[in-house]
Amino acid sequence: MKLSNIETIPGKNITKFYGMVSGSTVRAKHIGRDLMAGLKNIVGGELVGYSELLQESREEAMKRMVAQANEIGANAIVNIRFSTSSVAQGAAELYCYGTAVTVE
Repeated sequence: MKLSNIETIPGKNITKFYGMVSGSTVRAKHIGRDLMAGLKNIVGGELVGYSELLQESREEAMKRMVAQANEIGANAIVNIRFSTSSVAQGAAELYCYGTAVTVE
């Protein structure tokens, strides 16, 4: 599966559009990560636990989006975007979407 955050796959021609595909995941913060984040707020620096949580969330949402594109016969996804939203206190959704296409 070829993935692109622009409207094309460079060097390829889009021969068929399937429409939007998406994947999402809802993740809650971990008490241990919250404790470390609180300490980092005092001394400064990257919140590594949260960075890892976001990376895992992006990977899971993309994996689900790719699975949906595979089910409908696409071999590429273009114009990929990410969005986040708060679902409940301490939990957020990471949403990934794009346009499923066939390229040659």
